[in-house]
Amino acid sequence: MKTRFLILLCAIVLLGLAASRTFLTMVTASAPVHLNPPTSPVPREFFGLHIHRAFSTTPWPPVPFGSWRLWDAKVHWPQVELARNRWQWDILDHELELAEKHHVDVELPFGETPEWASAPRSSSGFGVQAVGDVADLDDWRTFVRTQAERYKGRILYYEIWNEPDLPRSRIIGTPERMLTLAREAYVILKQVDPNIKVISPSPVNPNGLQWLDRYLELGGGKYADIIGYHFYVRTRPEAMLDLILPAKEIMQKHGMGDKPLWNTESGWIKSPLTERIDPVGQAPGWAARAYILNWAAGVQRFYWYAWDDDGGDSIPFTEEDERTVTISARAYGEVQKWLIGARMESCEKDAAGNWVARLTEESGRNAWILWNEDHSTKFDLPKAWAVEQLTKLSGEQSGWSGNQIELSELPVMLEGAAAHH
Repeated sequence: MKTRFLILLCAIVLLGLAASRTFLTMVTASAPVHLNPPTSPVPREFFGLHIHRAFSTTPWPPVPFGSWRLWDAKVHWPQVELARNRWQWDILDHELELAEKHHVDVELPFGETPEWASAPRSSSGFGVQAVGDVADLDDWRTFVRTQAERYKGRILYYEIWNEPDLPRSRIIGTPERMLTLAREAYVILKQVDPNIKVISPSPVNPNGLQWLDRYLELGGGKYADIIGYHFYVRTRPEAMLDLILPAKEIMQKHGMGDKPLWNTESGWIKSPLTERIDPVGQAPGWAARAYILNWAAGVQRFYWYAWDDDGGDSIPFTEEDERTVTISARAYGEVQKWLIGARMESCEKDAAGNWVARLTEESGRNAWILWNEDHSTKFDLPKAWAVEQLTKLSGEQSGWSGNQIELSELPVMLEGAAAHH
């Protein structure tokens, strides 16, 4: 993502904001919000990562996660089929071995075309080279089938294309062309292994809503088990709702409301339009809130970009050595303890910007995650909560008996009395 992000961002955002006005229902600081989380417990796989160099220099993360998306991991079509029927599988083989050793599932996205398989290409018009269209569909079919057969039973999630709505993908990324590629891939993947789940091409930015609407209008949902999107934002994590909620409306409009929605890539990437994020007072909280809010809004999987930061992330999970864990990564690990196995009963914001996510833990104990989206403030705790314990995002725990708490951008979890069986 980030290699092209700065070049494209200004134009994309300005165009996208104008084009997407019909879909966006902005979540303002003064408007109360009531989200309807899934009724199922939060699974471990909801917490996904991107790891760029696990095959070479990056040690396996010490922070837990449940799923791994292999984007920017040296395993795209040009890197595994060097020429027609000349294959190189060593990196992907190694990454699969790592995933299996650590019991995480793998999601493999498509999104690049080898030079040898590309139709003639022209400039994208934004100063970057466009992704070439597939010149011969037989090459696409062969690639998809060969890869699926090699990893049958080992890779169960395939994503048809990465960010097709970006200008660099416009030659191949039209909804009409994506539909052709998706249909061919879907049929082959299901023939090889009916257990494979296919994720639709995942657009990005506000203008991606129009792309998704058109793709589903054309019938793209027939060739996907899961709908994908990249819910990147340039401001606080609550702004993700301005994309997630309209995306779900579009799915509902086209009869896809029962299919899972996955955030197959998100994080905060440095750019002139990204707000400066305080690495101590904001970054850990933004990472945690992004996950809480994605689940609350109905997103069933979220792959954070990225673990081994190369200097482009505003909320890095590792230091420059790509192995030392940051406090934001520790917050990512802590919020997993809060959520995995729990049921989120509700998630609401009041007019003051105070958020409360109510949980029932696996033990049956009641819990609440609280924060304020942009400032510190006092919050009165209902007596009925009978709070006994406070846990900070750092993992620090203490007993609690007060009736008022100070909220900030760093969420805290309160727990009631332990459930009796």
